[in-house]
Amino acid sequence: MTLYDNPETWRASGSTWDCDGLPIFYKQQGSGVPLVCLHGFPTASWDFYKIWPALIARHSVLALDFIGFGYSAKPAGADYSIVNQADIVEALMAKLGIRRAHLLCHDYGVSVGQELLARKADGDGVDWIDCTMLNGGLFPETHRPRFIQRLLLSPLGPLVAKFTSKNRFDKNLRAVFGPNTPPSEAELDHYWTLLIRNRGRERVPDLIRYMTERKVHRERWVSALDSDVPIRIINGTLDPVSGGHMVDRYEELFPGRDVTRLKHIGHYPHMEDPNAVVGALFPSR
Repeated sequence: MTLYDNPETWRASGSTWDCDGLPIFYKQQGSGVPLVCLHGFPTASWDFYKIWPALIARHSVLALDFIGFGYSAKPAGADYSIVNQADIVEALMAKLGIRRAHLLCHDYGVSVGQELLARKADGDGVDWIDCTMLNGGLFPETHRPRFIQRLLLSPLGPLVAKFTSKNRFDKNLRAVFGPNTPPSEAELDHYWTLLIRNRGRERVPDLIRYMTERKVHRERWVSALDSDVPIRIINGTLDPVSGGHMVDRYEELFPGRDVTRLKHIGHYPHMEDPNAVVGALFPSR
């Protein structure tokens, strides 16, 4: 058990920032060189709660809920693109006076991270010291979306989202965890509550368009992986979506890079084995 087992406790110790009239939830804690954490789909920044104590012991850590997720705004008709999410990250960092930072990202956040790295390569972005990527779809050609994700991306998406039950949600989320490291019933309950808050279930078809964006921006986002920012990959290889097969492709394109394969876990390394993730993040500390 940790201080933030319940996301409401996580929320109570966070803050809300008005971004062009839309409330964005964020949490900032710790001291030292800044570290920015970007969460995955369809969850929220609460994903990082198990590794949070280790992170804030070493860094001033910033985590936010992207627009459409968790405790942030989920308005109909908003711009839910990866590019806009990157704009929000940079704007929040500017508000907080963060100009140089480490980056830690997972899943959906990996795509946002690739866009942020591309901006630095363009010469007009944040000065990222390094970037650690947990399981994420770095390459469209290796991404293996679940059937439910393909349905949500289809014209049937709004109808599928509307009639997705908690039982169905739980089943689909369990399927991407490792067989021996499943989410607890309490964690599934919390994930569901975060999803449906502020009619968030209705926004899922808009959010999942990131899978199309990955194809549109493939050249830009893959090229960003070859920038001057050191990149570390920590991957739960049992992930059926972006597991060991994704790392194989990464090492084919970028041999000799810093890669840690966690062969006993799935899509959520920081939830499934936080100690292993911390050990890979801080191997010499």
